[in-house]
Amino acid sequence: MWQKVKNIYHLLRAFTACIYFGFPSKKLTVIGVTGTDGKTTTSHMIYEILKSANKKVSLISSIHAQIGEKTYDTGFHVTTPDPVALQKFLRKVVNSDSECLVLEVTSHGLDQNRIFGVDFDFAVLTNITHEHLDYHKSFENYILAKARLFKGVKVSILNLDDPTFSKIKKLANGKIITYSIGKKADFAPKNFPLKLKIPGEYNLSNALCAAALATQVGISKKIITKALNNFQGVKGRMEEVDMGQDYQVKVDFAHTPNGLKQALKTLKSRIKGQGSRVIAVFGAAGERDKLKRPKMGKIAAIYADICVLTAEDPRSEKVEDICWQIARGLVRSGKKEGSDFYQIYDRQKAIEFAVKLAKPGDIVVCFGKSHEKSMCFGKKEYPWDEFKSVERAITKTANEKE
Repeated sequence: MWQKVKNIYHLLRAFTACIYFGFPSKKLTVIGVTGTDGKTTTSHMIYEILKSANKKVSLISSIHAQIGEKTYDTGFHVTTPDPVALQKFLRKVVNSDSECLVLEVTSHGLDQNRIFGVDFDFAVLTNITHEHLDYHKSFENYILAKARLFKGVKVSILNLDDPTFSKIKKLANGKIITYSIGKKADFAPKNFPLKLKIPGEYNLSNALCAAALATQVGISKKIITKALNNFQGVKGRMEEVDMGQDYQVKVDFAHTPNGLKQALKTLKSRIKGQGSRVIAVFGAAGERDKLKRPKMGKIAAIYADICVLTAEDPRSEKVEDICWQIARGLVRSGKKEGSDFYQIYDRQKAIEFAVKLAKPGDIVVCFGKSHEKSMCFGKKEYPWDEFKSVERAITKTANEKE
């Protein structure tokens, strides 16, 4: 009941904002990108392709809003902004003389009417996997929320590899374009070969998705291929922190079971040297989907050699409770605390511990915080910088060894 009232509230605010700012999206070609994982990387890929083609393009993603030459912060833990803020950004996009906008869209934003009044021309789906069931209550509801983006668009770009493909296809409007890394699709490695600088099959999937969209916008294969092959990645997505140490440290935003699985699989395949290990530092957000926590523990048990469980925006929940829920998945997989996994509730200390464990050739990866600049305890946001935290840990460990 309360959520319905909140959705109506957002709808009224969105409608009012559309009138106040003059329905700015009608003056733009708007590309909506949604999915459980990969939507930020895909959004940035599309943005870079359009820029390479000399299109006047702006971007609103979970990292930031890039409008013309100016960069704007979109707020704490936010992907799709508040409806008034969103329409204000859209007006700025129009005023910047941009002709295209790439907009990252969440299931929450769709369900809560935060994107009401945005006139989407193209809709893109990366995947739909386990996430946000605390909010949507069922996976079916989650799919239906995502599907709302694909109603009324000219072209829908869909992932043929995703188990929800058939259902979304039935709900989508406009021309259907498919992409796949392993099946016969409109865009696949065989008919659209790429040599990406960023690793992982999931990034190849993201790139094919971006290529499919860009082609529909009228960009040539040559420009698309060059832009994607030169793409350096996104802030906090498998980003390396290199301070000259003899082990690797990476920062990544993976915070879903599928995201964690894909990231760890990629890192495991890139381990060099016999006996080298993947050491994963991660937690789970408080007041969010609790069902995914043991699933993440189970996945980490398979693909990581050592896990360090810690805080990640616990909000009103106890960090200890969250970590133990993740730990259940590890224990059920036969892992033992004190050798295979550890629980260190202070995130700075957890990162320092992981770095101290690292031997030459190991990869330490910190998941879940990435580009975010705060950590939430209770209802208060405290400053947090994952990269500075990692740098402090590397420096401290190096000084102790000396």
